[in-house]
Amino acid sequence: MEKIAERLESVKARLARAAERAGGAPDEITLVAVTKTHPVEVIRKAYDLGVRHFGENRPEEALPKIEALNAQLDSEGLPKPTWHMIGHVQHRKVKMVIGRYALIHSVDTVKLARRLDTRIREAGLDVQPVLLEVNVSGEPTKYGFKQDELPGAVEEILKLDRLQVQGLMTVAPIVKDPEEVRPVFRRLRELMDELKERFPEAPWRHLSMGMTDDFEVAVEEGSTIVRIGRAIFGPREY
Repeated sequence: MEKIAERLESVKARLARAAERAGGAPDEITLVAVTKTHPVEVIRKAYDLGVRHFGENRPEEALPKIEALNAQLDSEGLPKPTWHMIGHVQHRKVKMVIGRYALIHSVDTVKLARRLDTRIREAGLDVQPVLLEVNVSGEPTKYGFKQDELPGAVEEILKLDRLQVQGLMTVAPIVKDPEEVRPVFRRLRELMDELKERFPEAPWRHLSMGMTDDFEVAVEEGSTIVRIGRAIFGPREY
């Protein structure tokens, strides 16, 4: 508990300084604690320290943890946290995702968007806020829309009445010096600025970019959501 508390305070302090350098306020940035591979007990510790946004990568791993933590909090009369799906969603796992996340960060194809829209409508659920994942760096191992196909994809996805596009997400390359990925974050911000002009009907409010090794640079380049796991919980145990 003490280690998590120390790490969390360090992350918050670094986040605040980065926000100040960007000319913004720390409370304008959402800190999503990434709980991939971590058990409910660890997530509860972070909750008790004030964390209210949690991110999961894998639907099958996330579902039992979400249900267990929510049950604990319900029994104690405490508010539930906000859950984010930040990992790749396979088409066959769409049912495990709908209705459980405040924000899905990783819509990476028009086909997936249509599948989500269909399942949400069939389930009679409310509109689902989503972000579109963009492979800014062009790495073949990463998911996401290519830059040149993004406008066409946005045009198609905005036709779906059960999804609300709220912004963009990217995963930067792993590098030793975070400055090396500054152009990636800057380009994502530029892409969203371009989309705002072309598609003003969508509420372009979020840029989900920045993780443990590069979140300060991401915030300086306009990130509104950072996804941080290792810097809060320590190394993952597989």
